[in-house]
Amino acid sequence: MKGFFRYIFVFYLCGLVGLADLIAAPVRILYAENAVTNEQRLQYAVDKMVNATGQPSSVFRFAETSLKKDDLVLGVLGATEHWEGFVPTTLLESLKDKESFLVYRKDKKSPLIIVGKDETGLLYGCEKALKNAFYDDKAVSYTDGPEMVLRGTAIGMQKTEYLPGRDVYEYPYTEDLFPWFYDKELWIQYLDMMLENRYNTLYLWNGHPFSSLVKLKDYPYALEVDDETFAKNEEIYRFLTEEANKRGIWVIQMFYNILLPKPFADKHGLKTQERNRVITPLIEDYTRKSIAAFVEKYPNVGLLVTLGEAMEGVGQDDIDWFTKTIIPGVKDGLGAIRSELEPPIILRAHDTDAPAVMKEALPIYKNLYTMAKFNGEALTTYETRGKWAELHQTLGSIGTVHIQNVHILANLEPFRYAAPDFIQKSVKSMHDIHFSNGLHLYPQASYWDWPYTADKTEKRLLQVERDWIWYKAWARYAWKADRPESEEKAYWSSLLSEYYGVSKKDATRLLTALDEIGEISPKILRRFGITDGNRQTSSLGMLMTQLINPYRYGLFTLLYESEAPEGEMIIEYAEKEFKGEQHIGETPLRVADEIVAHANKAVQAIDGIQQAANRNKEEFQRLINDIYIHQALAEHYSFKVKSAIQLLEYKYTEDVESLRKAIPDLEKSVEAYRALTDLTTDTYLYANSMQTKQRKIPMRGVDATFKHWTEMLPVFKTELQNFRQAIDSIASAAGTSKEERKLLREKEVQVKTDVQYATLKKGAKLHLDQELVVTHLANELEGMKAVMINSEEQKLNGTTLVFESDQNVKVLVGYFNNTDKVFAPKPVLEIDASANDYGQAEAKVRNALRIQYMPMLDIHTYSFPKGKNELKIPKGEALILGFISDDELQHAYNADVDNQGDDMDDLFGYYEETKL
Repeated sequence: MKGFFRYIFVFYLCGLVGLADLIAAPVRILYAENAVTNEQRLQYAVDKMVNATGQPSSVFRFAETSLKKDDLVLGVLGATEHWEGFVPTTLLESLKDKESFLVYRKDKKSPLIIVGKDETGLLYGCEKALKNAFYDDKAVSYTDGPEMVLRGTAIGMQKTEYLPGRDVYEYPYTEDLFPWFYDKELWIQYLDMMLENRYNTLYLWNGHPFSSLVKLKDYPYALEVDDETFAKNEEIYRFLTEEANKRGIWVIQMFYNILLPKPFADKHGLKTQERNRVITPLIEDYTRKSIAAFVEKYPNVGLLVTLGEAMEGVGQDDIDWFTKTIIPGVKDGLGAIRSELEPPIILRAHDTDAPAVMKEALPIYKNLYTMAKFNGEALTTYETRGKWAELHQTLGSIGTVHIQNVHILANLEPFRYAAPDFIQKSVKSMHDIHFSNGLHLYPQASYWDWPYTADKTEKRLLQVERDWIWYKAWARYAWKADRPESEEKAYWSSLLSEYYGVSKKDATRLLTALDEIGEISPKILRRFGITDGNRQTSSLGMLMTQLINPYRYGLFTLLYESEAPEGEMIIEYAEKEFKGEQHIGETPLRVADEIVAHANKAVQAIDGIQQAANRNKEEFQRLINDIYIHQALAEHYSFKVKSAIQLLEYKYTEDVESLRKAIPDLEKSVEAYRALTDLTTDTYLYANSMQTKQRKIPMRGVDATFKHWTEMLPVFKTELQNFRQAIDSIASAAGTSKEERKLLREKEVQVKTDVQYATLKKGAKLHLDQELVVTHLANELEGMKAVMINSEEQKLNGTTLVFESDQNVKVLVGYFNNTDKVFAPKPVLEIDASANDYGQAEAKVRNALRIQYMPMLDIHTYSFPKGKNELKIPKGEALILGFISDDELQHAYNADVDNQGDDMDDLFGYYEETKL
């Protein structure tokens, strides 16, 4: 298990092998006990020196112990006057921040002295001295300290699929589910990696860990594991926290809110998760006591709190839950052990108003931090902007440490990502753009399948071993971001040379290749993608309709507005190109060319060195294969994007030749995907580690389907075939006149309640309590009288509209294309038997209207006979857009008011039962 991993310590080992022989005389290891607060960490540092030199240790007393030339003196700063006789005052005064340290030897006749600002700093100083073989009896004057306060890695107590009868995140701590969790050797390996890279926080992610780790007197039935497993959990958790503490690492336990353990939920007739859950005294009491028991048992473990997702985000409930349940629970636990040392509580700015929550929380709890995703659940850019950058800046300015969450990395899965240049620029932007001083790092890939990678090997590879550059690079720049380019190229080339046993020249070429392919996946997602979330696996490619009609698939616009440089989407580019308008920023065509250029430079860089490795040869071949994989992936996207831009021309020309011209590039994209499939068939088990129904792009991944390129190749071949056939059909129907849509004929009705109307047009305001205006609408809706809605009342209570008419009418009701609970649910027969009582189940006008900052809106029609009628709209955002004669809008169509490309979806037909 550990053999592969030892490259990380290559220089460290060089300093240890025969270390006693490198020093002329026996070494005395002396350590001062003054100002020590963490004895376990001090002893761990001393023991490392003892084990490295084979010499015993003894206590150093400032006024009593005489120092000799070959002594090694260790200690914590405390009062500087203790050390002033041995170390220059200027060096001592430089130790201002936690974890900083100095290494000093006046001359070759003087002892080597290592002083830390605290025990962690001392430990880091010892590590530095070991790597440099105690500086070979040379004079040394070295100080160092971290820029980021918190530098941590994350491990998920998660699985690739749901457990029977449970939902996402619901995984008790058991040996059957997580055998690796109980593997002490693996934990030591991982913690040693963290120390080597100076990480100081370890985050464990789980939905509700308390029911696996603590027993409650008042709720004994809430425990989700048997007594034997509970005892094992206690042992391993204690082992983990103690070993982490020795290495200067603070364990942080993450949990979602509000999530209940299944035995507790079942007993009380509750759901384990319910977004619109009413907070009851029972739920509050259980959660508060769970947290209190956990803090009492593990007072040195911090908490990472997610208020959103498992409860309705953004609102007073979030603030109350944090300040009246979670924080009081922590305080109850501290009170039980009479401790005043507050463990850190980190608030995630996920689906909650973090600034508002912090404003209420800081007066009652001081050791608070905030955290927000860096690039969503991906890695896309180091030039964030817009609303997402503003949120980070707000959180980074409230006076507490703000942490960057490098989260999930769905667009990097499953391939190796080892691009130090991109990572360094990202960390710089964390400081400069996001005002951040902390790092929380997810595994580079396969988060849901920890500890294994997706590589298809005889014995599964460990992430901690395969992705060593990932962990090392983020840690290096979290410690210090601003480092000269020449220094960095030399540093990384040296590591690659040592690890693979290649020449420095070949290592430099390999580094060039890694930095080049490091640009490809970020650029693909930020310029062509649907979302930064893990519902998209961009390494599997995208359907053509996802490129030309992203709104159909729930486009997450923040991806383009904040998590990418200024630029254009494919649909925007195509429209501007046809209209002859000037393009702005990073365009799809430019990126389509750039990703291929990056790939070609990478392949050129490794030309001739494919067999150069003398160490770790199998891993070297896997890395080389990943470079070729990125070339095929880049070519696939490049050709397909160019085909998409070409075929979108048809929207404006309606000339079938516009479609025919798109065929060659689409054919080339399929051929490139065939090459990609060949490169991954025998080398990867899957593309995406989340293999549940939540994964939807490019294909719905329920029951672990469409997770491999071999499954997607037939889809793309069918897509091409269907497109060819559609072109033939269009050509044969040439000359058929297209019906022009006329203005809808409005009908007068008598509304029995006091309402206000707004005339439909661009710029119209349709809400009584909001200033949002219409930005796009179908021409045939112009002039209609819409009933103005109070959005807050509509969200809370819905709308009942009583009216009377002298003829049959249709009421136009607008439903937003978003399944979030803030929007009224569309009428769906599968879940509502009455959903078509008024003919309302089908959207009669798709993509009919858009309101500023809101999702696209579809129109459903409710038919009523003449006389007195009652229209009922469910709770959630919705609009009443007018009344028309019942003989209008007999057939459904797509208005496509903002050129999404939806009216071209039929060009690609079906793959089996899925509409492409």
